[in-house]
Amino acid sequence: MALKRSFYIPGAIAAFVIAGGAIWWNVVARPEYAALSVSDGTGAAPDLPAPHKTLMPTINIATPTGWKDGQHPQPAAGLAVTAFARDLDHPRWLYRLPNGDILVAESNSPGTDVATLKNRIAGFVMGKAGAGAASPDRILLLRDTTGQGKADVRTIFIDHLHSPFGMALIGNYLYVANADALLRFPYQEGDTAISEPGVKVVDLPSGFNHHWTKNILASPDGQYLYITVGSNSNVAENGMKAEEGRARIDRLDLATRKMEPYATGLRNPNGLAWNPETGALWVAVNERDEIGSDLVPDYITAVRQGAFYGWPYSYYGQHVDERVQPQDSALVASAVAPDYAIGPHTASLGITFCQDCALLPEKWRNGLFIAQHGSWNRRPKSGYKVIYVPFTDGHPSGAPEDVLTGFLTPDEAHVHGRPVGLTSTRDGALLVADDVGNTVWRVSGATDAR
Repeated sequence: MALKRSFYIPGAIAAFVIAGGAIWWNVVARPEYAALSVSDGTGAAPDLPAPHKTLMPTINIATPTGWKDGQHPQPAAGLAVTAFARDLDHPRWLYRLPNGDILVAESNSPGTDVATLKNRIAGFVMGKAGAGAASPDRILLLRDTTGQGKADVRTIFIDHLHSPFGMALIGNYLYVANADALLRFPYQEGDTAISEPGVKVVDLPSGFNHHWTKNILASPDGQYLYITVGSNSNVAENGMKAEEGRARIDRLDLATRKMEPYATGLRNPNGLAWNPETGALWVAVNERDEIGSDLVPDYITAVRQGAFYGWPYSYYGQHVDERVQPQDSALVASAVAPDYAIGPHTASLGITFCQDCALLPEKWRNGLFIAQHGSWNRRPKSGYKVIYVPFTDGHPSGAPEDVLTGFLTPDEAHVHGRPVGLTSTRDGALLVADDVGNTVWRVSGATDAR
């Protein structure tokens, strides 16, 4: 008869093993979930619960699948969506020239020059989300010569750039913001390509490239360019020296080439637009990650010259982020709260006021459109859509409304596309760059026959 071997485990050891397993489950293995809805983190007075610190950040990525034939985003009632241009290569940002031509920056991250574990994880996240491919480094020109709402002319407008993003035409010069410098190119109306090399106007902060996109917007008089520069980290974990000249909007005097900060403490400002009613500069800003699915809401705000908006020391005004040490109490005391939250981790990027969008119903012409690229640090996911915030007298006046949805599959496992840049066509439709679906979508009223 075989002998049965038994083992005795002292109670203290057993308790330790059980407790250790519970800790592993609660701290490492058990997923962290949002306790609030996205709408709770939206509006002029969003809910800001206590930070939820975890041993490992929440990583919740949707795998890109693209759009099959016949598939497209789902428009809101009264709207229609069609493809303005398909089969692009990572289209991120849009700009409309005065003659109606649409410029598309086909671009991706230039990559980081610092090898750390966190950067490797970030690279994995970007790759899974469809943002890990090499940058096309070019600008395309799209032209609709038939008036049918589709680009029938497509040319390489400028090639051999370095992760281009923002574009702005002033006089006969087109300005392009690369990841590391602002360039200027000669332009004549009707040009379909520019072969002359760009002239560097100023260097822009680069290296490490945690946030690499640089957007630009010309002042109405053409005297200045406003330039967005994101932070080089989540919350300055690489030290403040790595953040010199970052997390802010700069203003460049084109006559003197003098650049100075216009507003600071903005973790990752992206979309810029002039409010047509008040003339104020508005921006969309991505806030910080890794303190729970409910924090911190991204936001839109009118930009106050000289204002400090908190990053990295605080968020949403004077809510101190204890992860940042040493703190700067004087700066925190001066921190300005933004105007309007648009949900935690939505990765809100492109914005546009569309008062001249004659092909949209009237209800969509008095507010701000916002492209939400979508979360990686929230469970359940947030963003992955285009929303509209109504304005009254130049200020947000109601809850956001969905404009385009359906980018994310119902089970949240996959994503067909991710909206990024926005602009309008000369005849009054809304255009949406979809950098994972490799499409520029055209949104108009449902009665538009084209």
